[in-house]
Amino acid sequence: MRVFRAPLPQRAQDALRKVRAECVRSVRRAPAALRLPRVPRAVRITLICLPGLAAVAGLVLWAVVGGAGTPSGVPRAVATRDVPEHRAARPAIVPRDRWLGDGGYQRPPARYADHVHAVFVHHTNSPNDYDCADTPRIIRSLYVGQAGARRWDDIGYNFVVDRCGQVYEGRAGGSERPVVGAHTQGFNVGSTGIAALGTFTAGVPVPQAMTDAIAAVAAWKLGLSDIDPRAPVRMVSTNSMSKYAAGTTATFLAVSGHADGFHTACPGAALTARLPAIRERAARLQGRP
Repeated sequence: MRVFRAPLPQRAQDALRKVRAECVRSVRRAPAALRLPRVPRAVRITLICLPGLAAVAGLVLWAVVGGAGTPSGVPRAVATRDVPEHRAARPAIVPRDRWLGDGGYQRPPARYADHVHAVFVHHTNSPNDYDCADTPRIIRSLYVGQAGARRWDDIGYNFVVDRCGQVYEGRAGGSERPVVGAHTQGFNVGSTGIAALGTFTAGVPVPQAMTDAIAAVAAWKLGLSDIDPRAPVRMVSTNSMSKYAAGTTATFLAVSGHADGFHTACPGAALTARLPAIRERAARLQGRP
């Protein structure tokens, strides 16, 4: 059915033009907070000219159906970063200053990798019959030997674990961050070095508290990148003094021993034999089957 509309009389057209002109002036006089800069000008004029409830309804309709963006002052939805699915709790870590004290050698700023995707386990090749209350003194002596006598830039290990299961922060730079250590030549970038305080050659008992603590640190650090401690990882050698020439890609398990990447007996046959159990425990701590 066709509907025929007669043109408005001239006087009515003139009145409508006056109303529209007044609406435009009202928009220009409106306070800045009411101007809705993200709303198109034609829509703003229409809204100001409508009665109160009708204007509100019109604004809602524009926002839902035809609007683009969000009104000023309303935060836009922000894309969230992917959270790793398998994360483990951060274990208790004794801070670095507990063993270093006020001293320490001058060192360059810490270096960082993009993330940690491998853990290398070590032993310190030091006596096993220590009192755990004496651990800070022992770590400091290791530091003096590496940063002092050998003139390294810091202690090489990122973490040190004693026979009682206490975890100590080693190298400076922040235990939560992917600090580049000096523990596995050729593969320090993108890895964390965990040192077991003692010597664990064949036949030497490895305390359960120590292996549990190593697993807890590995689970936490690898979990930040959602890496299964049992999974293979690929790393590129940065130093030909390792088992792999510089630039060569090597494949390790995410939790490996020092000897996997370097010509050494570290971490000793006894601790090396415990690595499969450490991997399994770390995986369980991440909530993996």
